[in-house]
Amino acid sequence: MIDCAIIGGGPAGLNAALVLGRAKRRVLVFDNGQPRNRVTRHSHGFLTRDGVSPNELRELAWKDIRHYPSVRFEQVKIAKVKKEAEDRFLLMTEQGERFISRTLLIATGLKESLPKIKGIETFYGTSVFSCPYCDGWELRDQPLMLIAETEHAAHMVKLIYQWSNDLVVCTNGHSVLSPEDKQLFQRKGIRVKEEQIIGLEGEEGKLENVLFSDGTEIKRTGGFVPTKLAQPTDFAEALGCKLNETGGIVVDGLGRTNVAGVYAAGDTSQSGPSQLIIAAGQGVCAAAGVNTDLAMEVFEEGE
Repeated sequence: MIDCAIIGGGPAGLNAALVLGRAKRRVLVFDNGQPRNRVTRHSHGFLTRDGVSPNELRELAWKDIRHYPSVRFEQVKIAKVKKEAEDRFLLMTEQGERFISRTLLIATGLKESLPKIKGIETFYGTSVFSCPYCDGWELRDQPLMLIAETEHAAHMVKLIYQWSNDLVVCTNGHSVLSPEDKQLFQRKGIRVKEEQIIGLEGEEGKLENVLFSDGTEIKRTGGFVPTKLAQPTDFAEALGCKLNETGGIVVDGLGRTNVAGVYAAGDTSQSGPSQLIIAAGQGVCAAAGVNTDLAMEVFEEGE
């Protein structure tokens, strides 16, 4: 039996594995090689690693983790998890392989979906992004577009304006801006296009034109699009973990869920994409929670 099974090999899961390895815990990290940021070429905002690619970051992480022989890695997809006893969890892979662990850390991140716009996948991760904190600097002062289909549109406009005031807001046929917002944006020189977007054009992932249903088009070199996010698995619900109003797994300051022995860290515990450094920090906290709880059990068993 292992001490902790970590599902997810992103920054949260890997940093948790590092901390638990240093605590002499027997750890098994499961990862299927399909991270949410797999289209990202460069990650930003991580001190000493600004501009690193996600793949390079994972390679550097495993270089550190290999110093601790009690941590192992399995590149498989977990299909099912089940709590068999108070201190025993069963994990089963898609191939039917079974593993038993004393605790479980869910660090599966989130899955995202883009608006149904022709060509958007071609540009996503190269010149169209979801997070201005991650990629706004690279698009600074360029002619940008924001595809905004929800009630958060006005907030996103005001935020992205910090990086470029040459901005066109595209609601893609949705009525999400109030008359007051439109008047404010007009005073700021921000254009609004409410017609449906029929396609994006450009070469080699570099956006050039946005085409609309009324026959018009605008020239843009990049932009932002909020994505829809959801839990990639039903593990948390199957185990009885509480979720917050946005679908994130509810945890305390040390990553504990309401289910004894189950922990969560990273984007999956807040239902929103965060900076890599934040996810990694949450992995540290969850690892501390796992190790603390296991250590206390040893002393209680000895009484």
